[in-house]
Amino acid sequence: MLSGLRLAVSLLTIVPVRRRDDGPEPLAAARRAMLWAPLVGLLLGAIAAGVMALGTFAGQRSLLAAALGVASLVALTRGLHIDGLADTADGLGTRLPPAEALAVMRRGDTGPFGVVSVVLALIVQVSAAAQAGPLALMFAATAGRVAMTWSCRRSVPAARPDGLGALVAGSVSTVHAATLALVTLLAAVTVGPTGALGVLAGLGAGEILLQRCVRRLGGVTGDVLGAVSEVAVTVALVIFAAG
Repeated sequence: MLSGLRLAVSLLTIVPVRRRDDGPEPLAAARRAMLWAPLVGLLLGAIAAGVMALGTFAGQRSLLAAALGVASLVALTRGLHIDGLADTADGLGTRLPPAEALAVMRRGDTGPFGVVSVVLALIVQVSAAAQAGPLALMFAATAGRVAMTWSCRRSVPAARPDGLGALVAGSVSTVHAATLALVTLLAAVTVGPTGALGVLAGLGAGEILLQRCVRRLGGVTGDVLGAVSEVAVTVALVIFAAG
């Protein structure tokens, strides 16, 4: 289990964790890494919520405090999930065949679809977090990582034979993924009456994007997992704010 935790921390955070990239260890760890993703998301969310709460305590306006919280969440993940959202938006925005769309996603530049998607996602996240509060930001971050775990269930293939998607695709049983989602739903009730609804809406939005990527690209990639996470975080925060 420790190898899976190391891989999850290495993939999902900025923390420099040493891990092996050859031999059987990555394949075995991948079967467990995504099971740790919700816990990693909870820790990341707790840090971001703490930054937001400190900003509010220091007398900053709620919008600025929320911006600091969201910015810390982006920094703690090295911006990889936001980058995944941009790349996925660019890939889905083209009318190219799957192989060529995947090639677009692997390029280092960001197109107009990606730029607009990232800008809108961050604006909505900051605005909704300012309305919903630090605790909602923590649970939204957790829901985003649960969405990643759910996207790695056995029935979801990898879009290409290499990369992160090939490493973790199909590594989580549906029962384990559903259990983690249920635990998160129950815990989110502490946010308020709409807590569980926010998590459920976030997971539903992530699933819609996932199915679109499976149909359009043939499966998941690391970029798709990042995009699913960001969409789930954004939608969950919107519902939390509405509540």
